[in-house]
Amino acid sequence: VDAAGLQEGLKVFTVGLAFKVLLADRLGFLWQEVQVTGFESISTPLAWIAAIAYSLKIYFDFYGYSLMAIGLGRMLGFRLPENFKEPYMSGNVREFYRRWHITLGNWFCKYVYIPLGGSRCSRLCKYRNIMIIFLVSGMWHGVGLHYLVWGGLNGFFQVCEDAFSAVRRRLPCKR
Repeated sequence: VDAAGLQEGLKVFTVGLAFKVLLADRLGFLWQEVQVTGFESISTPLAWIAAIAYSLKIYFDFYGYSLMAIGLGRMLGFRLPENFKEPYMSGNVREFYRRWHITLGNWFCKYVYIPLGGSRCSRLCKYRNIMIIFLVSGMWHGVGLHYLVWGGLNGFFQVCEDAFSAVRRRLPCKR
């Protein structure tokens, strides 16, 4: 523990707290109001605004908490890894998950995906491994069926993206 670490950690912690309290919580109020009003009673533009608000609320909640943990760790002399790298700026689904909750993704990769064989197997085996990792990720997030469906859909989109990119690479390119 040193003065520089305390100062740096306090700055990072404060930014994380601001993301949580000033952004995530305020965006959460909008989402909550839409839920109270009822989805059948709102306009399409308000539904889109609410969906975007909810997405940003989740991001700033998670990112804020991560920054607070990183800041506290730094104040205590630890260097914790970065956990979010602008995931909403991603160009595809795979990149999004590489930027979103990086430490959790790395853990699943190291302790679930790689032991299953990772991508060092047939394409079908690789797709099975991707589906397993996302289904397990869904179960890690919660017990309800909707978490399993969420994980399954995310795995499905990852598999589709990988399959279509493989097909696209084999197509002859006109120059």
